[in-house]
Amino acid sequence: MSTKSHVGEIFMPGDVVDNLKVSEKTSKAVLGPGLRQEVETIIVSKPGILRHKEPNIYWIDSHQKRYVPVRGESVIGIVTNKGGDVFRVDIGGSEMGSLSYLSFEGATKRNRPDVKVGDIVYCKMLMAMKDMEPELVCIDSTGRSAGMGVIGRDGGFLHCCSLNLIRKILSSDCPLLKLLGKTMPFEITVGMNGRIWVRARTSTQTITVINAISTAEYMDNTQISAMCKKLSEAFIEVD
Repeated sequence: MSTKSHVGEIFMPGDVVDNLKVSEKTSKAVLGPGLRQEVETIIVSKPGILRHKEPNIYWIDSHQKRYVPVRGESVIGIVTNKGGDVFRVDIGGSEMGSLSYLSFEGATKRNRPDVKVGDIVYCKMLMAMKDMEPELVCIDSTGRSAGMGVIGRDGGFLHCCSLNLIRKILSSDCPLLKLLGKTMPFEITVGMNGRIWVRARTSTQTITVINAISTAEYMDNTQISAMCKKLSEAFIEVD
């Protein structure tokens, strides 16, 4: 077991992380995926790079595809079964999630939502505990859908990628989605479970957006900007 403390270093499961810097307002660090605390020791639970976000959030940046449910995260699932009052939803984890028919805006016992097996649903993780089935909802705390619910019936493409890429494109300093949107307007729904749904004006543009997102995983911001510029020039020539 080795001990490290520097952000940006590669860690392996079992490594101990020490001397984490925290803000003056709080005395504790917030541990994200890949880190767990045992008494006063912080131990790495999966391989990857230690990352930090101000003021005191730390996590291990890993290129994994298996999703571990986290309460409060938004995910994209696929309805696989319908039994009684509950829909079974594949969220890419080790277990299926459960989604009650009452967890939709305006749903009642008489007014049931129009959800079918095979539908893609954008939902939020209501309950995610070890050894318990994940519970999903398609409403916020006020009972509104807030953009959640069944998506993709009118077309679009569902793409699966690594969890690392999801965090990257949602980062405030990543220019990818803004630059792509200037070239070709598109709709996108991003799930923290490594799934992205995209719909553009044409099938060609939809595939182009998906390919650009996939390619950007191992690029820095300069390379991403250069790629988007080339795509923009290519579409201008086509038009």
